[in-house]
Amino acid sequence: MSQNAHKYSLTTRIFIGLVAGTLVGLLLQLVFGDSGDLRFTLFGYTFSTYNILVEGLFSTLGQIFIASLKMLVVPLVFVSLICGTSSLTEPSKLGRLGAKSIGLYFLTTAIAVTLALSLALVVQPGSGVEMPADVEYAAKEAPSLSAVIIDMFPTNPINSMAEGKMLQIIIFAVLLGIAMAMSGKPGKRIADFFEDINTVIMKLVTIIMNLAPYGVFVLMAKLFSSIGADMLGSLATYFFLVLAVLFIHGLVTYSALLKGFTGLNPIILFRKMRDAAQFAFTTSSSSATLPVTMETAQNKLGVGKSVSSFTLPLGSTINMDGTAIMQGVATVFIAQVYGVELAVQDYLMVVLTATLASIGTAGVPGVGLIMLAMVLQQVNLPVEGIALIIGIDRLLDMTRTAVNITGDCTVACIIAKSENELDETRFNDLDAGLKEEDVDLEHFDRNS
Repeated sequence: MSQNAHKYSLTTRIFIGLVAGTLVGLLLQLVFGDSGDLRFTLFGYTFSTYNILVEGLFSTLGQIFIASLKMLVVPLVFVSLICGTSSLTEPSKLGRLGAKSIGLYFLTTAIAVTLALSLALVVQPGSGVEMPADVEYAAKEAPSLSAVIIDMFPTNPINSMAEGKMLQIIIFAVLLGIAMAMSGKPGKRIADFFEDINTVIMKLVTIIMNLAPYGVFVLMAKLFSSIGADMLGSLATYFFLVLAVLFIHGLVTYSALLKGFTGLNPIILFRKMRDAAQFAFTTSSSSATLPVTMETAQNKLGVGKSVSSFTLPLGSTINMDGTAIMQGVATVFIAQVYGVELAVQDYLMVVLTATLASIGTAGVPGVGLIMLAMVLQQVNLPVEGIALIIGIDRLLDMTRTAVNITGDCTVACIIAKSENELDETRFNDLDAGLKEEDVDLEHFDRNS
């Protein structure tokens, strides 16, 4: 896609869609509120203007956009996981780095989603507001923990994909990727095939996300045409709660891990991460920020190239702490708005699903919403609830991407320290890397 294909960036266009949809929805609420619906008769039939615009046009287009997000869940997770695990080919050091990296990334993600769920249950951003779903969403009886673990392993992977059983898909994809990595040339040929599929799927994600401004417009127009003041307050509570959890996780959790494992000063890391975090905030893409992240880790933080070249690309794929935080808060918010009671087992399922799904979350803008659809399905919540938060999610996406890449560099420093490949003199030198060749930020396509 050429740089002139769109006059404005995706962020700007989604924001325009958000504002325009909100204004149109509020205008429709004023028109169809106390004064009643506008009806007209044509060829002997009476038509409702509200039903044509809101329940007809806006609802239909909005549901199509939601269906498009759901459509991407299975292929995105399956192919991304296979590509990630099949790349772990070197047996000795690569295996050791892989175990440390995946273990630390999973740890930070589990902490992130647990922190998000805990604070959301305390704050209760969706309490006092009930929006009934289009159909009944009665919570199923929660299975036992042993049944959940057993159910993670598929007996028929094809059937698991057809039914959208994501935990089974994740397990199968990881095992298949490992088998491919151990199969030599045949595995490499299949891995190349999946890399091509992954490229095509990423392009499909880009296409869908470029339609997001229009989806946001119709969803916001439909939402605000009937939304009350209590819902506006809940949305504001949700927004600032996610923002607060992101800052707590980014500043407190990463600081504690870095100090605890390495004894290094977290403040120095945050100061040197400033440029990379700003670029991540602008692009909302961990993948697009990867060159800047690697330059920061090697030249400013003193991480050895052998560690950074493996840990950081892996992190841009599987370390999605910010997305996990959004999923945790959004799950509680949507459950409270729709009046669905979740059991303790359901919240454990959210932690498990969000943590495992992070390895299959691509580092592109907006993909967190696709993963949220998967998490909601796992606990029997209406996927339509995404419409409540999609308009403001783009703003949060920018912040959580900055948190994600900060986590990538934190883990890289911890692993480099454990492998004796961290230049602590360079890390502690506040001027280190400042004279390195600047990265051309304009070279990267923000919508890639």
